[in-house]
Amino acid sequence: MSLTIALQNATSGLQAAQAGLRAVSDNIANVNTPGYVRKTVTQEQQVVGGAGAGVDVTGVKRITDQYLQSASMTAGSESSRYDVYSQFLDNAQSLFGDPSGAGYFFNMPDDISAAFAAAANDPSSTLLRSQAVNSVNSFLGEADRINTQITALGTTVDSQIVGDVTQVNNLLSQIDKLNTDISRAKITGGDSSGSENIQDQLLNQLTGLMNVKISARDQGGVTVRSTEGVLLAGDGASTLTYNHSATTPGYISVVTPGASTGAPQSITIESGEMRGLLDLRNDKLPGIADQLGEFVSRTAQALNAAHNASTASPPPTSLTGRNTGLDATTAASGFTGKTTVAITDSSGVVQRTVAIDFDAGTMSVNGGAGTAFTPATFVSTLNTSLGAQGTASFANGALKIAATGTNGVAIDEGTSQKAGQGFSQFFGMNDLITASGMSTYDTGLKLTDANGFTPGDQITLRLSTPDGKPIRDVVVTVPPAGSPTVGDLVNALNSSSTGVGVYGSFSLDSQGGLSFTGAPPQNAELSVVQDTTQRGVGGPSISQLFGIGLAPRSARAGTYSVNPTVLTDPTKLALGTLDLGVAAGQPAITPGDGTGATALAGASQTSILFKAAGDLGALNMTLSGYAAELGGSIGRDAATAESKKTSATAVQAEADARRQSVEGVNIDEELVNLTTYQQAFSANARMIQATRDMFDILANLIN
Repeated sequence: MSLTIALQNATSGLQAAQAGLRAVSDNIANVNTPGYVRKTVTQEQQVVGGAGAGVDVTGVKRITDQYLQSASMTAGSESSRYDVYSQFLDNAQSLFGDPSGAGYFFNMPDDISAAFAAAANDPSSTLLRSQAVNSVNSFLGEADRINTQITALGTTVDSQIVGDVTQVNNLLSQIDKLNTDISRAKITGGDSSGSENIQDQLLNQLTGLMNVKISARDQGGVTVRSTEGVLLAGDGASTLTYNHSATTPGYISVVTPGASTGAPQSITIESGEMRGLLDLRNDKLPGIADQLGEFVSRTAQALNAAHNASTASPPPTSLTGRNTGLDATTAASGFTGKTTVAITDSSGVVQRTVAIDFDAGTMSVNGGAGTAFTPATFVSTLNTSLGAQGTASFANGALKIAATGTNGVAIDEGTSQKAGQGFSQFFGMNDLITASGMSTYDTGLKLTDANGFTPGDQITLRLSTPDGKPIRDVVVTVPPAGSPTVGDLVNALNSSSTGVGVYGSFSLDSQGGLSFTGAPPQNAELSVVQDTTQRGVGGPSISQLFGIGLAPRSARAGTYSVNPTVLTDPTKLALGTLDLGVAAGQPAITPGDGTGATALAGASQTSILFKAAGDLGALNMTLSGYAAELGGSIGRDAATAESKKTSATAVQAEADARRQSVEGVNIDEELVNLTTYQQAFSANARMIQATRDMFDILANLIN
């Protein structure tokens, strides 16, 4: 070996040792730096003419494990998802109060029952009447408060998603810019580990917000893609947008680098904080509001059923029903059984009765011969049958029966039924609880009934995947006059070309409720983008009448209030019943009658069909039973979310620990490396010194 080659070998060894010492020094200095990945130098033998010519430092390598890195990021993404989900769900559960406390919301129907039971013992007590009315008013007030705060939680979730999307866009931009720095360092043989460490920390933050697919680029850095493979960063940064409205699910769309303006692609978010927030916003919070609405709606239905079957003493001079959303003919059709309308004087003595037999299609005045009627002539026949003692009219979807002078009106529900409701209850003639919108979606309509909607009007429906991604918007047109029935409307909605038929179907149940069921494999969910339809003049739209989409259903708990007439004057409370079996000339309604109050007290124990809402399917049970089921469901959801959060956090901690064991700095190991590089440095330095001495000796010999 020549002295020159020996000097080259020693010099390259000295440089390699210096590079190793710098790497060890950086590792030790950053032993407690979060996100720091230890590094080492990579070397290869130099060969010239088949002979060794020293060592070449080819670069600085970070000690990473791709599998552990992916596992850590995935675990972190799941942990973030359930952390935020559990937090908001816990807040939602707290709105209903402490289950062991006196003010627990789901105990309030029992409080209402107790108040009416007390009033039944002393119907003449104004104080007990007021307490009963106040118990109902408190229940509805609490329902409105809870519903308002659930809506506020949804607004907060929307704001947080917007903030997360902004943060994601910033992270993608930074990750993409770091690719340039890393590639430049790789090409020039520089140390890119600092930029790679920063990029890793940014990726950890990104995966905490949303799941992504990460792959290494050949030239250094990473490529980031969505679940579907849409480019987010790598060759330019994409821009994400949160799309949402009050009536449709929220979803994330992206505009990729170089894409034309206005051409966003919707992407799937499977985990991360944004997935948890989207689950809350699209499903859980509206579902809880829908369950609350179903509970309050059926509670109002049960109390109204008892109140409509009862009467005040003296009876009111007129009864005005609620807006059914139907025309007079359709509203009057479909009834079975019998009911009786009575006109009494101020003392409760019956002056006139009109017995309505829906099965026979006749009306009988004061027990006389029956007069035939049809749904189309129902109101006019009733008006005629009341004679000089009263009038019947129908306007704006509501039936009104009024007595003349100081007389009063009372109704005996009898055996009448339509959509599971008695005659007076269906029309809401003597409701204790009123609503500002459609109070029930049990319309009583049949497929053969006239749909009543203006031909040519349109409703725009959005079909989405369960995670909120739009599949397709369909515009359904109300059939022309030649196809006037509800069945024709359902067929138009279910059309495979202009309706939802490819993705699911609408069906009408026995109570006249219209519902949509998604078909596999997509199991699409449905929302309403726009609805310009109208039933009759000034009537409800299709979505309002049938409660299509979560928007109307999740708002209904806040639409109920105690009948203003009763709220301001508790003596108008119907605590008695019309007794048509008394002798002629005797009062059929008496001030001390508490049978109506007893019925109101027992309303919470009446079995009712609750429609599917939120996570709860259709159930036939009492109000008290459903209250327990709903309260338990919300509690279980919160407990399950907390359990998933705990499990995900534990998995993340384990994944991070394993990753740290590979990527983290071990002081003992670094001290060994330090000693090794120091010895190598000293050996190469001595080699250089020896080579110099040889050069000096040779030079002296020549001289």
